Amino acid sequence: AAMGPARVSVLLPTYNERDNLPLVVWLLARTFSDSGIDFEIIIIDDGSPDGTQEIAQQLEKIYGSDKILLRPRARKLGLGTAYIHGMKYATGNFIVIMDADLSHHPKFIPEFIRKQKEGNFDIVSGTRYKGNGGVHGWDLKRKLISRGANFLTQVLLRPGASDLTGSFRLYRKEVLEKLMEKCVSKGYVFQMEMIVRARQLGYTIGEVPISFVDRVYGESKLGGNEIVSFLKGLLTLFATT
Repeated sequence: AAMGPARVSVLLPTYNERDNLPLVVWLLARTFSDSGIDFEIIIIDDGSPDGTQEIAQQLEKIYGSDKILLRPRARKLGLGTAYIHGMKYATGNFIVIMDADLSHHPKFIPEFIRKQKEGNFDIVSGTRYKGNGGVHGWDLKRKLISRGANFLTQVLLRPGASDLTGSFRLYRKEVLEKLMEKCVSKGYVFQMEMIVRARQLGYTIGEVPISFVDRVYGESKLGGNEIVSFLKGLLTLFATT
């Protein structure tokens, strides 16, 4: 396999992120050009009513349609399918998945890339639970839920990675495609299943400590029903892997 990324495709699923999108795109573009990495940003908007798509169209004009690709869908169809949809248009040999709500800072991406080259990893995952990684702006309840979810997962699945519910990662394109074929979960469990399946298929995983910042604008998408579906998904994974 070729060493390191020749081009990185960033998949950005959005839903009502008009305030965050210009900033996250600007940070990404700056980070990539400072590091001399060729990139494209694929915005997968699920029919946001707040005008996110109009903002994305303006960004396409500003940065050029070779760098910003708006590939919208009619309505909210879930995170996993958003990645599958976005991947169809990706031309990079590596893919970064991240949130568009500024909780993931693009400054960590060059570290992901360095780590990937260092160990020739298939996946590099940002972790909040190792080294100087951490979470900022969460209340105790959110922290406990996240830690608890992670701890439960570690005990039940022994996945060999320290942060399973995080969604800031670098994948080899063909590895992500393969994992997508195997993944059955939707929503919050999906990120975790990706790592568990990666382990089963013998893919290598590197980790980079990241600081996660709670969203600046808009509402968090994690509610009580998400937690219930997470636990169900976890038990399903435990039973089937």
